[in-house]
Amino acid sequence: MTSGTELNSLDEIGRKLIDISDLALERARQLGASMADVSVTQGQGLSVSVREGELETIEHHRSKGMEIRVFIDGCSGTTSCSDFTEVEIQNCVQSACNIAGYTEKDEYNGLAESEFMATEFPDLDLYHPWNMTLDDSIEVARRCESAALEFDKRITNTEGGSLNCFDGLSVYANSHGFCGITKSSRHSISCCVISGLGEKMQRDYWYDSRRAPGELSEPEAIGRKAAERTVNRIGARKLSTGEYPIVFESTIAQSLISHLISAIQGAGLYKKSSFLHDRLGQRIFPEFMHIQEHPQLVRGAGSANYDGEGVATNRNIIIDEGVLASFVLDSYTARKLGTHTTGNAGGVHNLIVNNTIDYGLDELLKAMDQGILVTELSGFGINMVTGDYSRGAFGYWVEKGQIQYPIKEFTIAGNLIDMFMGVQAIGNDIHENRNIQVGSILLDKITAAGM
Repeated sequence: MTSGTELNSLDEIGRKLIDISDLALERARQLGASMADVSVTQGQGLSVSVREGELETIEHHRSKGMEIRVFIDGCSGTTSCSDFTEVEIQNCVQSACNIAGYTEKDEYNGLAESEFMATEFPDLDLYHPWNMTLDDSIEVARRCESAALEFDKRITNTEGGSLNCFDGLSVYANSHGFCGITKSSRHSISCCVISGLGEKMQRDYWYDSRRAPGELSEPEAIGRKAAERTVNRIGARKLSTGEYPIVFESTIAQSLISHLISAIQGAGLYKKSSFLHDRLGQRIFPEFMHIQEHPQLVRGAGSANYDGEGVATNRNIIIDEGVLASFVLDSYTARKLGTHTTGNAGGVHNLIVNNTIDYGLDELLKAMDQGILVTELSGFGINMVTGDYSRGAFGYWVEKGQIQYPIKEFTIAGNLIDMFMGVQAIGNDIHENRNIQVGSILLDKITAAGM
């Protein structure tokens, strides 16, 4: 089967990648592999950055690669190469088979079951190459940075403006006869600037990223946003240690949801080394919480018709009325747990967290009344075994629902189980161009300690 793109409508690159996958799988069969799968990719891109109006870097990207995985008598071997000559492809497959001869047999090894392979491939509109000339790319980055520098006299330096564009094609095929073809693109504009001098120096940034270049924000708007966020940090103070309500701004609220996903996928489940390994079917969020996976959103950041094993993606309910309704599994972890894959080899696809209120950040701060707005996190003090949480932060002190002043060099600490249950409200200020789509989150009191 193919991904719905007929072979006679594919371009030369697509045909070539399919031929490579066919060659690799046939060679694996000849060498005694009972099962095998292969991923072949080829892409190109351009990255440009300017600083103080001057061109700083130009990078042209051309990438290609093949990864082959074979299974022989319950043993597996994986290798990769970037040379697409027939000899090197065959050598790569041979190496994978050799590796399988030295690995331990595992009864849970193997491809995802054939009945789970994708058979329908709606057009998700993921491919929008940006045919920018080099001069035009440089000009876009300059416009972005220039708008930031002109925004406020207190902007004293810059780390530059940048533009990135990438488009490519990938083929996934396996010995079930599945062959999936995906053409996709991703483009972004970003800017980072600095205010103040010495110890009073502050920096912040902003960016936008889209599948289609026509949907990107104007470069000037991105630059002004970066400058506004930087200027707002001027005069940051230290925070007194205490317990406070906290709002995670939507741009970093995603991190809280990503910790949930990390805890309900992978080896941590069957090894019982995740703090949520035994919580399936139990309430871990307030009753108003719903989290669903929507893999087939048109132009979605995480959209896909099939996962990394060719399994059809479907709308999955992760959290239903606060209850953990599903783990996030590939075929191996599913077998270890005595269940079946959820179509998440390679991760989740467009996770959407419902907003609980029909207003954004400003109104959410009014609902909090007094506490902390967190706009930046640093470090990664997360213990996935216990759920203990400790991260450095930057943000703003809020009183009577209004931002009073920026605060710096503090740590927020707690336990993710308590933090999940402590969600009070979620705003509607969602960034729909992210793989995890969630508004700003208001949490009940957790500890914040000044450094």
